[in-house]
Amino acid sequence: MVKIPPYLEPGDTIAVLCPAGYMSESKAAACLETFTQWGYRVKIGKTLGGDSQYYFSAPDQDRLDDFQQMLDDDSIKAIFCARGGYGITRIIDRIKFKQFKKKPKWIIGFSDVTILHAHIYRNYGVATLHAPMASAFNDGGMHSEYVLSLRHALEGQKIRYQAEPHPFNRRGKAVGELVGGNLCLLSHLVGTDSDLPTKGRILFLEDVGEYLYNIDRLLYQLKRAGKLEKLAGLVVGGFTECKDTDRPFGKEAYEIIRDIFKEYAYPICFGFPVSHGAANLALKTGLGYKLIVSKTKVSLTE
Repeated sequence: MVKIPPYLEPGDTIAVLCPAGYMSESKAAACLETFTQWGYRVKIGKTLGGDSQYYFSAPDQDRLDDFQQMLDDDSIKAIFCARGGYGITRIIDRIKFKQFKKKPKWIIGFSDVTILHAHIYRNYGVATLHAPMASAFNDGGMHSEYVLSLRHALEGQKIRYQAEPHPFNRRGKAVGELVGGNLCLLSHLVGTDSDLPTKGRILFLEDVGEYLYNIDRLLYQLKRAGKLEKLAGLVVGGFTECKDTDRPFGKEAYEIIRDIFKEYAYPICFGFPVSHGAANLALKTGLGYKLIVSKTKVSLTE
């Protein structure tokens, strides 16, 4: 049985930090202000902003210490990762989850944060939040349905999403725990202590900036590892900013995915609004969902 961290109430504290790539505090200002307007207190980690001149927000040990401190602080009810990028892989095996197991809290983010979602689900059976990060709040984004979906999830509202039909969809109904995230990260987790179990689950996938041939390769890695054949269902999100080689691969991202999954019988929906783009709905990972793919619509309900 997956544990659900306590939903947030007015006055609760959200920690905001950067466990991977760098982000200036100014670029997170709209996010911090919005959390306050929602009625929450905010505790800023040492890895948001700071004096890093390089890719990571801080050296590995500093990022580990910052995350660990917030994880062990009982006054903090949620940890919001301000951005992803790359870096959690370098510290995941040194994070101590003993206190977290006793008193779970919401871990929020996507992209590189996929590692935390997968690791926590596999090892501790705790729900997390795959959701927009700080940049999504900028330029009026704090008013979008996608950022507001994060607020609703934190408040405990049941998820009831619908998406438009897509010509590649495969109709059907599926029930199972929802797991997934960034395709590249999920592929790289195979064979590690964070390897995501998928049998009987509804898997969701998204990615950004990948070469088309690499999307094919990443999916074949999951296929060969036995991650695709016994799914309950598949939710395909955005594959944005894809790149091609000088000699074309010959298929677009969705065509690659369609063809790799054609041998399976479970329902599949394409074009679901979870992505590195603006369309990125909050998903409580690890919880049970029902996926219905019909001729006229797609629904994903908690």
